[in-house]
Amino acid sequence: MTEDDSIIQIKKTKKSISGKSSQKMKWSDEMLTEERLQEIERIVKEKGSASIPELMERMGISESTARRDLTLLDKQGRLQKVRGGAMITNDVYSTKEDTVLQKKDRNLEEKVKIAKYAASLIEPNDFVYLDAGTTTELMIDYLTEKDITFVTNAVSHARKLSMAGYTTYILGGEFKATTEAIVGDEAIESLQKYNFTKGFWGTNGVHQKLGFSTPDVKEAKVKEVAMQHCAKRYVLCDSSKFSQISCVKFGEFAKTCIITTQILDESYRQCDNIIEVKRGDKE
Repeated sequence: MTEDDSIIQIKKTKKSISGKSSQKMKWSDEMLTEERLQEIERIVKEKGSASIPELMERMGISESTARRDLTLLDKQGRLQKVRGGAMITNDVYSTKEDTVLQKKDRNLEEKVKIAKYAASLIEPNDFVYLDAGTTTELMIDYLTEKDITFVTNAVSHARKLSMAGYTTYILGGEFKATTEAIVGDEAIESLQKYNFTKGFWGTNGVHQKLGFSTPDVKEAKVKEVAMQHCAKRYVLCDSSKFSQISCVKFGEFAKTCIITTQILDESYRQCDNIIEVKRGDKE
């Protein structure tokens, strides 16, 4: 073999190696893309929704990659792409009730913003109903006014309010361990004598046609009756609760003000009873 023949053979070998390497990289990229799509799908389904900045931060991907992946997942019917992010597809029915411990740190940043804003709405001499729930409990940390009286069906709320120096009444009745709420006929009877200036509730689901809902019949009834005795009603919910439907309805959508941090579903943007809390709002 001459020197020229050796050079030609080396070039052919390099070309062959390069071709194999490119093919391997191509398959690797395809595999990584599907893994990335599955992770995005998991994040959105875990929370109910996710924004593009959140996906960028959690996954370490660029904005263009996030948008491209969401478009693909939307076309495949795995997620619903909305302005600025994605949400789980269509209405979701849920019959499960997580414990307070399971809910406590879920979407915490959103809950804190909602709680801060809600607490700022309470004024001196208000007579307030405070529903059981993780977001309503966070409100107590951001109360600034002192001349307020509270009624609640949550043992933890009553303890925190009392320790903070507020006049506090707790409903009597059956203690529900899952949500740490007082429910039942006795609680409903207790509510009949009250007329609240303001009330704040948590919810498992928010739906324009089917209203606010929760999994438990007894808890739903306490929420419903408390709402009927309130002049101004506020439901606190993060973005994951929209288009969610639970077993038992406790309130009409149009008759209550909703406080949230972001509206991802475009169909809710036309609603004039939703307050979308932005950074700096009443903080």
